[in-house]
Amino acid sequence: MEAVITTENETQVSTHIAPVLVLGLGNILLQDEGVGVHVVRKLQREYRFPPGVELLDGGTAGMALYDDLIDRSHIIVIDAVNAGKPPGTLLSLTTEQVPSFFRNKVSPHQMALADILAALDIMGKKPADISVFGVQPKDLELGLELSETLQSCVDPLVGQVMARLQELGYAPERSEVAPAG
Repeated sequence: MEAVITTENETQVSTHIAPVLVLGLGNILLQDEGVGVHVVRKLQREYRFPPGVELLDGGTAGMALYDDLIDRSHIIVIDAVNAGKPPGTLLSLTTEQVPSFFRNKVSPHQMALADILAALDIMGKKPADISVFGVQPKDLELGLELSETLQSCVDPLVGQVMARLQELGYAPERSEVAPAG
């Protein structure tokens, strides 16, 4: 987000990075793999976020997300997580658990995110806080809709994100726009 600052004698362009990024990851063409994107889109439709919070549909952008992650103090990631649990199992990981979690993933966007976080760490720009809210997928076949099992997990994932934002001192408000089904 760029802000133009005008003074009597000069105009400056200031780039402001929101300290908190809510990042939905996944491939919406593979049913449950796209759950993170579905959650972020629901948040965008149904809530207004205070300054300091940015939402991003990261899809499967991989390394292209580098610039979006730099200089953040908190990153909240929502994604499908294959942890060998029953479909629909919600998972929550904190900063310390995230590196080992991403080392064991096979999804290209998760491997790229691990690489980005490692690069940020080397540069001394790693976020102080990373939260991952995930759910064990049921169906990864071609299709644009989540399985019924994961559809029932979207609201609980939204709740986890909202609770984490509250803990960080940000209070999103319900949008006046009617939610889309």
